[in-house]
Amino acid sequence: MFYSLGKYILLLRLSFRKPEKFSVYWAEVMREMVSIGVGSLGIIAIISVFIGAATTIQVAFQLSSPLVSMSIAGKIARDSTILEFSPTISALVLAGRVGSSIASQIGTMRVTEQIDALEIMGVNAPGYLISPKIIASMTMIPLLVIISITLGITGGYIACLVSGDITPDDYLIGVRDGFDGLTIQVALVKAVVFGFIIASICAYQGFYTSGGALEVGQSSTRGVVYSCVMILFADLVITRIML
Repeated sequence: MFYSLGKYILLLRLSFRKPEKFSVYWAEVMREMVSIGVGSLGIIAIISVFIGAATTIQVAFQLSSPLVSMSIAGKIARDSTILEFSPTISALVLAGRVGSSIASQIGTMRVTEQIDALEIMGVNAPGYLISPKIIASMTMIPLLVIISITLGITGGYIACLVSGDITPDDYLIGVRDGFDGLTIQVALVKAVVFGFIIASICAYQGFYTSGGALEVGQSSTRGVVYSCVMILFADLVITRIML
């Protein structure tokens, strides 16, 4: 365990060494940003709208009492979406989409000896392959979380229009009532940490792959599983510290 942790830390140190040619690394960061951000926008949008709608309907069902103002459902749905659903569920989905892609891409380069070729040419392979992915993940995942929050709240409003369990006016009153900017800060901190976890763990699994196609698939699976576990653990720690 400690040996693996040492290799992980060493790989991160190598990844963030001073680049040989900044323009090459910058171009790679931009390419990864497009791949992670634009490529994940569709799945994040669909998930966010449906989760926001489902959350609002379930909260309305649980608060079906004449003694409780239905505007509270909007407030609960808003805070749940901002604090938990958008950052955490988005990160778990992105661990499957982005993380598996990172692990399989780097793992394939390892087993086909492309990484060895980079090192022979004097290129810092961890820096060229891993640091752009980490930087892009820590930049784009918070943006995706902001979009997810917006669409999640919008999905709740759509559910109010369609189901009629809560009037749209009550929902909007609840969304605006008692808003605390700290919840947005917590969501963004979670998103940055989750982005680092996904990219670094999956890159580590891919970089130390050995064997053939079967081992690449196993590394990809391990990367996704370990990332999901660490995301849930980090979610608990950040929530406890910041709230």
